[in-house]
Amino acid sequence: MIRNWKVTVGGVRGPVWGAAPVTYGLIAVCGLVFVVGPASGLNPVYGHGDALSAAQQAYFHRWGVVPAELFEGSPGAALTPATALFIHGSWVHLLGNMLFLYVFGVMTEERMGRVQFLLFYLCCGYLALLGYAAANAGSEQSLVGASGAISAVLGAFLYLFPGARVTSLLPFLFFLPLRFPAWVVLPFWAALQWLAAGQAGEGPGVAYLAHLVGFGLGLVFAWVRFGRTTRVRAAPAPAPEGENQP
Repeated sequence: MIRNWKVTVGGVRGPVWGAAPVTYGLIAVCGLVFVVGPASGLNPVYGHGDALSAAQQAYFHRWGVVPAELFEGSPGAALTPATALFIHGSWVHLLGNMLFLYVFGVMTEERMGRVQFLLFYLCCGYLALLGYAAANAGSEQSLVGASGAISAVLGAFLYLFPGARVTSLLPFLFFLPLRFPAWVVLPFWAALQWLAAGQAGEGPGVAYLAHLVGFGLGLVFAWVRFGRTTRVRAAPAPAPEGENQP
């Protein structure tokens, strides 16, 4: 697993506290929905013990994607790939997703613009969950989380900022903080998702296929929308003062 904490583009360390209200808004909404829902365990309305467990299962089934129901045309099922984007199953699930959204979403939003970024996030997230459901059409297991949408942000970030320096903690290197360009880190992350998807068994778990679909959608969208000439590369270091300039 790779945990990305910060990126640097053109010598400017990010993410920056700039105008990225959509990214911050998505983080706030996901956090609020989680806290008031049964998964957090903080809302006394849902009770405790067996009552809480039953409430959680009903909640995920109501607002998450259930592939079998989605393709059977159950009432309201077509909306669940949208509602599932704001539902998370645990604190670890929520915090992990929101960390990645913060690190890569701020700069991507600033590059795309607010409205375009929001539409991009929602559409790619919906399609990523739909793609997973299509590949598991008979499954009764509910699927929740923003991972597909955030994976799309990672794909777009890779195209828009391939030279960004990403500081990562690698467990197999004793969690040493190492800096790599985005074109190394993010394809490596995608390869891990591919391998994990091929080894995933039956039952609840991580929807790696949704991650791959989202990542591919984000990469293709950025390529089609922005073209090759608009990518941001790391700027060269300025020459020392007094040195001849070309």
